[in-house]
Amino acid sequence: MASFAQWIAGARPRTLPNAVAPVIAGTGAAAWLHAAVWWKALLALLVACAFVIGVNFANDYSDGIRGTDDDRAGPVRLVGSRLATPRSVLAVAVASLSVGAAAGLALALTSAPWLIAVGAVCIAGAWLYTGGSKPYGYAGFGELAVFVFFGLIAVLGTEYTQALRVDWVGLVLAVTTGALSSAVLVANNLRDIPTDAQSGKITLAVRLGDAGTRTLYHVLLVLAAVLTLVLMLATPWCAVGLVAAPLGLRAARPVRSGRTGPELIPVLRDTGLTMLVWSVAVALALALVDCTSSVYWGRNFGRFSAVSTRSAPRAKPGRLGRSRGA
Repeated sequence: MASFAQWIAGARPRTLPNAVAPVIAGTGAAAWLHAAVWWKALLALLVACAFVIGVNFANDYSDGIRGTDDDRAGPVRLVGSRLATPRSVLAVAVASLSVGAAAGLALALTSAPWLIAVGAVCIAGAWLYTGGSKPYGYAGFGELAVFVFFGLIAVLGTEYTQALRVDWVGLVLAVTTGALSSAVLVANNLRDIPTDAQSGKITLAVRLGDAGTRTLYHVLLVLAAVLTLVLMLATPWCAVGLVAAPLGLRAARPVRSGRTGPELIPVLRDTGLTMLVWSVAVALALALVDCTSSVYWGRNFGRFSAVSTRSAPRAKPGRLGRSRGA
């Protein structure tokens, strides 16, 4: 019987930066449009965290019943290590995804009902990653899915629910977050190449091989750095995102030096921290950039508004603050 600590470990809390960073980045994009709504940001954070935890338990269940987790390095696998029954792990996965779905429903109904369809796609993607008869995570599409779900959808969805629009800044933030989030999975799958290949789990890392996977990891980190420089076109203050560079260099060191197996576990932690620090730094830069001009706090609960010296289109009736001009 798994202990409480083992259940917490089974949730893989080190993957939570994949949930937190996109919401922070998306809220930063909304703040750049003078439309951040903090209670919606918190609701989006609940959605993201519940989905990540649900995905982790769903993966534990699906990989465990297939036997692909029996000899794997890394965090505890509840089913694979026989610490918990498949049924109990599945129940926790469903419960977590249900919490995320309920919070997502509330967010969609207060923003744009068509987002319910996006949420349904996300739930299906969470389950089919390692579940079902033909899981796409076993066919080399895991990194692409992470890029889409934890990059594009999570960041742009967070921005849209608050600002009711997206812009190029949000798109660059989404691509950067997706690249870093994908890098976490690349590092994970690099570590698991031997066991995945043996169990028939043909991840992208298995397809690319050891050398190709290490190259892909470095390309994703470099892409994130380059896109941070692109964000400086919005405001030079986005250069503060490069404060995460030392963490990124530390994360890349074991990959560059050819470490294997459990020696790659710190790479997952440091890549996630890189993404989290980067998102906080850039979001703060975007949110505070206009504080050097004229700023005021809106009276509506949870909403921040700033008046930019740039020209902006007229806000929609009933919305506090202005939208940033294209």
